[in-house]
Amino acid sequence: MASANSFAQQVRDFLTWLRVEGGLSPATLSAYGSDLRDLGDDLRSKGIADLNLVGPRDLASHVQTLHRERDMQPSSIARHLSTIRVFFRWLEAERRIDRSPAGPLVPPTRWKRLPGVLTPKQMKTLIEAASTDTGRLWQRNRAMVEVMYAAGLRASEVCTLRVTDWKQELSVVLVTGKGDKQRLVPLGAPAISAIEQYVTELRPHLARFEDGRADERLLLSHSGRPLERVAVWQIIRRLATQAGLKDVHPHMLRHSFATHMLAGGADLRVVQELLGHADIGTTQIYTHIDRSRLRDVVQQCLPRKKKSA
Repeated sequence: MASANSFAQQVRDFLTWLRVEGGLSPATLSAYGSDLRDLGDDLRSKGIADLNLVGPRDLASHVQTLHRERDMQPSSIARHLSTIRVFFRWLEAERRIDRSPAGPLVPPTRWKRLPGVLTPKQMKTLIEAASTDTGRLWQRNRAMVEVMYAAGLRASEVCTLRVTDWKQELSVVLVTGKGDKQRLVPLGAPAISAIEQYVTELRPHLARFEDGRADERLLLSHSGRPLERVAVWQIIRRLATQAGLKDVHPHMLRHSFATHMLAGGADLRVVQELLGHADIGTTQIYTHIDRSRLRDVVQQCLPRKKKSA
């Protein structure tokens, strides 16, 4: 047993194993590392240096710290718990500890707080803000907003889109999501038009400044380099401010896509595939958002007619 090994070294070995054996993306590995650093700091503050001495109560106390002192949302705590479980299960499998203490942990109810969603009218306002944005990059910004909403993309996914991922003849886009899993997502006419205009009129001018590292990415910065995720956040927030919308972030476009699809009658399994969710339970959150549609369905299926006098 390597019970005396430093926590930091165990984490490094674990992340290396995840990268090599699991093929996880840098962003996912970064999230795992961040979660385990939080745990390590908490254990050190309690004077626990031997991983074999970590018990379920220590982990439960850590979760309480995340909730009470850091006001972390249930969804984030659930992610922390998942990281902790996998980490200690790996330690046990590698015989670096005698037994995993994470088994008794029960995850909190996920998504008690529903994700923020834009109404169709607000989404239209945001797209119009991109279409009337000042500067020569408005075509890129509009194409970015249109495709993020039309395909339910994460900020990281829209950044990594390549020109060849846009299948013009099929009107679909090939998306590479978490774990390098790929999915084909069809696009509507507005998104298709925006991409075609950007690729035809603006991207050739931006691509002239490429230094060989753009890797044929679809969305380029003013200097011809691939658009970074932080830039996507900045652009969305600036456009939202111009549109008079508050607290808008890139992931809200993904939430809006899923919610509007279900409100329009799309099957839950179809939305799951389009979003690239491995677990349909993750997709089900969107069924709780549009209460008005649920009421309409009930009224249609169970009509209540007034009795004649």
